[in-house]
Amino acid sequence: MIIRIYIIILIYFMLGGLGFYFINRRRDKKEARYNRVKYITYFFIINTIFFSIVVWPVLFNYLGIVILAVGLGELTRLFIMSGFKNRRFFTVFLVMYLIFCTGFYRFSLMEQGLVLFTFLVISIFDAFSQISGQLLGRTKIMPSVSPRKTLEGLAGGAVIAVASSLLLIPLLDPGIFRPVLLSAGIVLFAFLGDLTVSLFKRRYGVKDFSNLLPGHGGFLDRFDSLIAGGAFVAAAVLIMGY
Repeated sequence: MIIRIYIIILIYFMLGGLGFYFINRRRDKKEARYNRVKYITYFFIINTIFFSIVVWPVLFNYLGIVILAVGLGELTRLFIMSGFKNRRFFTVFLVMYLIFCTGFYRFSLMEQGLVLFTFLVISIFDAFSQISGQLLGRTKIMPSVSPRKTLEGLAGGAVIAVASSLLLIPLLDPGIFRPVLLSAGIVLFAFLGDLTVSLFKRRYGVKDFSNLLPGHGGFLDRFDSLIAGGAFVAAAVLIMGY
């Protein structure tokens, strides 16, 4: 089953690479090079997390702690570099972040199949919302917060991610979770998490939190959707009593 799922991931990567090929044809050399670096880095990130979940689940738990800790450092660094501006906003955001961190940490300890399902749905949504947005995007969602997010990108990523969840059904306990509803909730929270983090960056006047991940920026730039989506799953499981 895991081999079949990994083959699906590789097929998606090839489709994503094809999408970026058409995108790069419209871009200048500098932006095309940036997209290639982003694509290659994403490939390594996806494989690292995928195999940490599959081969040694406790490693994903440790990676999750690293992601959360570095994310907290990135938030605090921006606040300090700004000269401690917007203190009330930062405090509220920090409390929200810590709440989501708690949820994500609980999520990282959950059953392997559920963790892998969530991670793959978010990864597919992230990748194809960007590709759909760059190929088809016309209608800006919140240009003052996240200038590149479009309705077409959101719709494309959401449809592909939710549809793909049907291929990942073997990862879930069919008696507990309904894959379409679960994946729709994951996508919604992944999007809201990304949008909220973008709001934080705009408030402090930066494009990225850092340059730790080539082509992606900082850890929060890359993993904001995963943190929010994972926290949603943890909350859903808690509410259902499983």
